[in-house]
Amino acid sequence: MAEEESVKVAVRVRPFNKREKARNSTLIVEMKGATTVLNDPSGENDPKRFTFDYSYWSHDSFKEEASGYLAPAKPHYADQNMVFKDVGMGVLANAWEGYNCSLFAYGQTGSGKSWSIVGYGPNKGIVPLFCDKLFVQIGEKTAGGETASFEVEFSMLEIYNEQVRDLLNPASKRKGGLKVRQHPKLGFYADGLKTVAVSSYQDIENRMEEGTKNRTVAATNMNATSSRAHTIVGIKFTQKYQNAAGEETAKSSVINLVDLAGSERAESTGATGDRLKEGAAINQSLSSLGNVISALVDKANGKKVRVPYRDSTLTKLLKNALGGNSKTIMIAAISPADINYDETLSTLRYADRAKQIKTKVAVNEDPTEKLIRELQEENEKLKKLLESGGIPTKLDDDSDDEDEEDVKSLSKDERERIRKEMEEEMQARILASQQEMEEMKKTWEEKMKQSHESGPVVPDAGAARKEKETTPHLYNLNVDPQLTGMIVHLLKPGEHLVGSSNEESGETPCILLKGLNIQPHHAALIVEGGKVYLDRCQTSPDAKIMVNGQPLTEKEELDHNDRILFGANHLYIFADPKQAGGKKSPAMTYEEAQAEINQNSGFVVGKPDSLGGSSLDELILQDDLVEVLPAIEQANTMSEEMDKKVKFEVAIIPAKKMGIVGSETEPPQRRPPEVLSTNRVMVKMRNVELGLEYLWTKAKFMNRKYLMDEMYESFSDGEDINWPDERDPFTEPPDHEEMIGALHIYLESIAYKIEAKEQLDLTNIKGIEVGKLNVELWPCTQTGKVLRDEDAFVDDPETDLKGQPIAFKVKILNARGLPDRFVDIYCKFKVYTMEPYQTQVIKKAINPDFKFEQLISFNAVDKLELDYLLNGSIFVQLFGKQVPKKREGKKLNTKQIMKKEGMLKGKDIGAENVPKHTVDEGKVGYQFQVLTLKKRLERLEKKMAQMNRVVDVAEKSSKMRVKTDTIKTVLRAKNPDAIEKAIKTIPKDKGAGDNGKN
Repeated sequence: MAEEESVKVAVRVRPFNKREKARNSTLIVEMKGATTVLNDPSGENDPKRFTFDYSYWSHDSFKEEASGYLAPAKPHYADQNMVFKDVGMGVLANAWEGYNCSLFAYGQTGSGKSWSIVGYGPNKGIVPLFCDKLFVQIGEKTAGGETASFEVEFSMLEIYNEQVRDLLNPASKRKGGLKVRQHPKLGFYADGLKTVAVSSYQDIENRMEEGTKNRTVAATNMNATSSRAHTIVGIKFTQKYQNAAGEETAKSSVINLVDLAGSERAESTGATGDRLKEGAAINQSLSSLGNVISALVDKANGKKVRVPYRDSTLTKLLKNALGGNSKTIMIAAISPADINYDETLSTLRYADRAKQIKTKVAVNEDPTEKLIRELQEENEKLKKLLESGGIPTKLDDDSDDEDEEDVKSLSKDERERIRKEMEEEMQARILASQQEMEEMKKTWEEKMKQSHESGPVVPDAGAARKEKETTPHLYNLNVDPQLTGMIVHLLKPGEHLVGSSNEESGETPCILLKGLNIQPHHAALIVEGGKVYLDRCQTSPDAKIMVNGQPLTEKEELDHNDRILFGANHLYIFADPKQAGGKKSPAMTYEEAQAEINQNSGFVVGKPDSLGGSSLDELILQDDLVEVLPAIEQANTMSEEMDKKVKFEVAIIPAKKMGIVGSETEPPQRRPPEVLSTNRVMVKMRNVELGLEYLWTKAKFMNRKYLMDEMYESFSDGEDINWPDERDPFTEPPDHEEMIGALHIYLESIAYKIEAKEQLDLTNIKGIEVGKLNVELWPCTQTGKVLRDEDAFVDDPETDLKGQPIAFKVKILNARGLPDRFVDIYCKFKVYTMEPYQTQVIKKAINPDFKFEQLISFNAVDKLELDYLLNGSIFVQLFGKQVPKKREGKKLNTKQIMKKEGMLKGKDIGAENVPKHTVDEGKVGYQFQVLTLKKRLERLEKKMAQMNRVVDVAEKSSKMRVKTDTIKTVLRAKNPDAIEKAIKTIPKDKGAGDNGKN
């Protein structure tokens, strides 16, 4: 009988990582018992409090033992053993009772999900501890005379970009990954997933290492980002025994241990603001998981809602865990740092919703014959449906939570498509049932034999580690620390060829690499005389090889901890135990090795730590470059190999050039790091055939990169990649608008109600002039009447403007001397927090006349608005559509075009035919200040002249004193007539004589 149970939720906070320490991050997380408290770093909001089943403090108060294990230094520190005792042992107990169990880790990339689930070194996580303890308990029961038999089966899969990959059987790779199907007894399952019988923890450790290695190889070969993949370790635990009636009975438990992809916000990962965002399924599973959890919470609260399990691969496979027959635990991993406040808050809210979900659990215990009989009955039913041709559009076991289509509203073609899909689904169910029945009939010995014969297993993990301790070797570096060191190439005496497989000769190199820019004969590693050398292959002069960030030009002896890059993305560390001499010297991380490559390529950011370290802005910039530059290298290689006629370049743009001045909308503590930075890492995309240039944000480029990887995978499989433009990540639509240039119109003159008429330099993202823009600012009344000099001047804005209305006109007259490759030109600008304004579009002109004016008004100037008028600016951008250039002569491929034009040497071939001087923004601002100061001096001189007139008139009239009312009128009146009238009253003033009183 099924019982209802809530999902249990644990939250765990990790120590500061290297990145957070470098930014002098502050701690914003507190934990008291089961309560987690998140403090707002800006201080604007009250602390957020959440109560969970467990709140684990793993931030500090620990000590590292000689073995490397992190043990508690104070009682409140939660080590790996405490987490396993609370969470893992509960999963284990449920498995013995015959319940299905699920445990999944959620959180942003780098929050510590894998630390809890898998662990590292002696700090083993829940998965290895669970597996170890399971076999310990099996051994104890067997030794105690238990008559039951115990069977453990293991599987490991990865979901990347909505495709299921079998990590134990990479050779079975099929286009689109394994098909996810649904079975009335089995639920959703990955069709064809390899499941192996294991008889010890060592078997599981070896299989996990095999799966992780296969995952690493696939990620490296296909440029996949491991942080965007979900990994599911599946363990099926079956206890077989005779029941009271003498029937063979099976009590089974399916345990899913899930390490989810990083939960970054969509805008952080590039899934917003791009026409192709729907094409990238990279974030679809996590988005769908959020929708499923929200729907399940509504359902638990009594609402009748549809739960969209079918919206993604992940939610299909986790259906049982979230809303079916499973006892489920969620671990939410969070960062302790202020710079991750928004992500941490999002994770805690997610976890808070998840704890409201309820599942209905039941013990999976039935006689084997009964299970086989039910499967046979299901098969007979499906076979009759197939034979009769009466194929339904929805199978009986599809619950009301699933998608239902109104068949009557479907076209004939759509109905036929559904019919074929259902026929395929029914045939797959029949096959799955047959396989399940066959598995039930097999003895454990037969299953073990089948597992050993199904394919090679990695050598014993302990033996492999021992051999590394005495043999020179290469090991891989990966952006995911869990995947670093998973690929090891032992270097024994002799020559080791590095390269890709050669289909023509059938030759396979000793160190086989696949992927971008890898040649069949890429490099050679020679081990002789106790030394290891790296050399180029004469047959591949263009092969890319770098050692410690420098290109390899000749045979070179390798030193311990040297960094080697083969091609575009195979990054290794050379380790020589003999050179190390038993000392453990810290090797470089992936980020450090990539930063070294960047630096040697000319991208020097900040000072080395030895010279005092870098500023926060430089650290943020360096992080962006470490992420973007390898991706650009890979994108360019893919463009060459697929002949996409596109070249990518990094562009470091001052934030001010993008119209970002930093503090208009939120305090610095709450702004994400990319807003704090004074520079932006962007990517310039050039169509080298048509002469078109586009500037992409980092987020947009990284989103497109996922799609490029997908296209390249199709290309590698020999498929047609002539995708339509709306799907092609290497293109922009013909009507795409690009920024031609931009400028700032400083507003200080308006704060003094002084007009400004200027011809300003339009500059592109590099600060190079691309034309002129004639603009004017005119102070005016709220109704738009222009105020002339005498009527308008404000002596002290701090006093005279605060609380008062102010209005002015922005006039954009024309642009001159623009590049001739643009049409449909217009200006767009934004004032303060108002909606953007836009001029008319001028179809074809290099000297467009806009004749545009816009009235801007503030009803009552407050402190922030006054600061904006005195120190801020209007950011004006000029946009247009590019006209493709016509190339004449022989048609060249991408690589030939780039070689011809010198781009491979870094030559900039996309520059317009315009003057090449750089415009200094600071100088422009200074010019505005000078103009305003000049106008103010003119006004003050005029006031002085008026006061001199007062003195002259008083002296001529023999007046020793002048009334203060008269002086106030002369100094403050905006109307010249009022001033003149006041001066004329001086001779008539009877109280202003020698002895008069004013």
